[in-house]
Amino acid sequence: MDKVKGSMEVLSDMQITADTTGMDAHSKIILRNKEVLAIILGEVIAEYKGYTRKEVMDFIEMDSMSSEMEVSSGRTNTQVQGDNPEFVQLNEKTSYFDLVFRAKNPLLSTKDVFVSLHMDVEPQKTYQPGYPVEKRGFYYLARQLSSQLSLTTENTDYGQLEKCYSIWICKDDIPKKAQYSVSVYETINTKNTSLHHAKKESYDLMTLVIIKLGNVVYNGEKEDEYYELLRFLDTIMSPHKEDFMDKVKEYIDFSENEELWKEVTHVTGLGMSIFREGLEEGIEKGIEKGIEKGKLKGIQAFIEDNLEEKIPKERSLEKLQKHFQLTEEKAIEYYERFARNV
Repeated sequence: MDKVKGSMEVLSDMQITADTTGMDAHSKIILRNKEVLAIILGEVIAEYKGYTRKEVMDFIEMDSMSSEMEVSSGRTNTQVQGDNPEFVQLNEKTSYFDLVFRAKNPLLSTKDVFVSLHMDVEPQKTYQPGYPVEKRGFYYLARQLSSQLSLTTENTDYGQLEKCYSIWICKDDIPKKAQYSVSVYETINTKNTSLHHAKKESYDLMTLVIIKLGNVVYNGEKEDEYYELLRFLDTIMSPHKEDFMDKVKEYIDFSENEELWKEVTHVTGLGMSIFREGLEEGIEKGIEKGIEKGKLKGIQAFIEDNLEEKIPKERSLEKLQKHFQLTEEKAIEYYERFARNV
């Protein structure tokens, strides 16, 4: 099977989702790893058909990645990229892309010209939030597209626009017949009344992908379309089972990292005890550093999730102290630190 090499960071992030249920803020953390993204993109991005997961992983521009990019209908004078998050309009409710980044478009790039694909990955708790997720997806795509240009003038070069993808991964409230399925929506040319037609890259600028998981174990067949994608996501986005690492190792190869491989079984067994109780004595320095980083990410995601759900500060602080064994002083410190970004 086509595998990507695994890092300590992706393994430690997987511990955060060990006992989580549904698509909550903790589950979003794991999607920020390029190993995980490469598996997803390789299955749903048309431009990556025929490329290995290692090649797809190399296409991803990690320095462009951001989870703090605002979505608004105000000024479109910045690009959707990690180093310039600037979508602003007065008195408008601020919402954020969960994860935006750029990746190479190998079909249009040449030796001298680098062309990007603009990616947005949106893990969602529910497929039925009270409005069609598909409409929200196309709104996000429109924002990605318009943000690539400065304020438009008579001299604006629309030829600079690059293709955008918005990938939504939904876990809960999926109709039974739609569970473990993938829907793709594209901009296509449906009619020409002459022999002339535009090149596909001139209008093929937005693709929406909706991945619908489910609340039961995925039992698809290997010959089913998107089998590998649905099986992988079901594994990493659900509470870990005994065969978790066996399944993960079919996609991500940790064998060449000898020190990491020695600790894989131990770390996996710790699960949420690492997430909630901190580090056990005796774990080697490299493992300790990776897991501590994962714990901090977990605290940040926990706070962001509580703010998103409009849970009162006092209640959030109580939960922080309980779940992470923090003092009141430390809980307040973390809350004020991470709440600034929301």
